[in-house]
Amino acid sequence: MLNIYNCDLHIHTCLSPCAELDMHPRAIVEKALEKKIDMIAVSDHNASANARFVMAAATGTPLEAIPAMEITTSEEVHLLALFRDLDGLLQMQQLIDRHLFGENDEERFGVQAIVNQYGEVEGFNNQLLIGATDLPIDDVITAIHQIGGLAIAAHIDRESFSVLSQLGFIDDAWRLDALEISKRTGLEKGRLQYPELKHYTFLTSSDAHFIKDIGSSITRIMMASPNFDELKMALERQNGRLILE
Repeated sequence: MLNIYNCDLHIHTCLSPCAELDMHPRAIVEKALEKKIDMIAVSDHNASANARFVMAAATGTPLEAIPAMEITTSEEVHLLALFRDLDGLLQMQQLIDRHLFGENDEERFGVQAIVNQYGEVEGFNNQLLIGATDLPIDDVITAIHQIGGLAIAAHIDRESFSVLSQLGFIDDAWRLDALEISKRTGLEKGRLQYPELKHYTFLTSSDAHFIKDIGSSITRIMMASPNFDELKMALERQNGRLILE
């Protein structure tokens, strides 16, 4: 039986330098449950260490947490990469680590904390996570798909770090799985604003960097259950699964 599930597929943790330290795994899960969200994606900037802890914090609750990452391409385009399991995410991390350079400046960009499901600090990531990789967009999308992940262009309506702001176009040959519209625009206005992209699946997310923002913009998805495989079918509009706009 198909049901409608509330999904917020773009949430940062305290590992992202621009996120508040209160965005630790347990707090994220508690807020998502409070907001009656069924599925989230943990998508830190060029990093993945906190994803497993959010998933652990969600274990035994009704919340499904999908491992993900927000990758910055060499063109400074933000791409969301969602994976079925941690193995896929860790494969992506190995690639990103080979193509991301520089060290974080905590005073300028903020602390990049690795925090477990109990709220304990495991360590800190010293990479320049706010920076861009040297991987072009088509190479990143290809790598995501080779690992079995979903590639989603993040906040395409933003004036910076979006595929349209940086490149001015979307190439169908990239085979993006979906396009994300930010909460400031929303799905309905997004469809009106981008009629030339009507053949793409749209979704919207909170892009939360602060606890209060979790669930501030959600996508309602018709699926049999909230999980990666059902999400993939919904993005492809298969077997009755679909994004409700």
